[in-house]
Amino acid sequence: MSRRELIAMTPDEVSAFLAGERVVICATNGRGGWPHLMPLWYLVREGEIWSWTYAKSQKVRNLERDKRATLQVEAGEEYHELRGVMIEADAVIHRDLEVCTEFGLRMFERYTGDLGQGFEEAVRAQAAKRVVLQFVAQRTASWDHRKLASGVY
Repeated sequence: MSRRELIAMTPDEVSAFLAGERVVICATNGRGGWPHLMPLWYLVREGEIWSWTYAKSQKVRNLERDKRATLQVEAGEEYHELRGVMIEADAVIHRDLEVCTEFGLRMFERYTGDLGQGFEEAVRAQAAKRVVLQFVAQRTASWDHRKLASGVY
């Protein structure tokens, strides 16, 4: 078995890892050919990463031109602790106000834990300016260096 195969996460490990982390780096293809990388909060829905962002953001403009994105979620400080998931995906842009509002509520529930009174109106106001991004995976790679006995390649 190759070292690459040794450090790959199982599907259950990938799911648990994505559920436990909080930030995904989203790389889109910029108009000038340079990668455009930005951090996003996210939710995992039926095995897919979903996020939201401002409708006029550069990443949305990039995805309107080219639906391909690469996502990366990573953790660990030292080499022997490094783990992560990289997903090559096609993005679907959802613009419906109800979809954006519902998603925004779930997003803030995950990241703040408490929606509080009047929070739905605030999220609805934000949702009017935002889109929801659904990333449909085409290829996934994962790594967990903690699986290596020696901790190094």
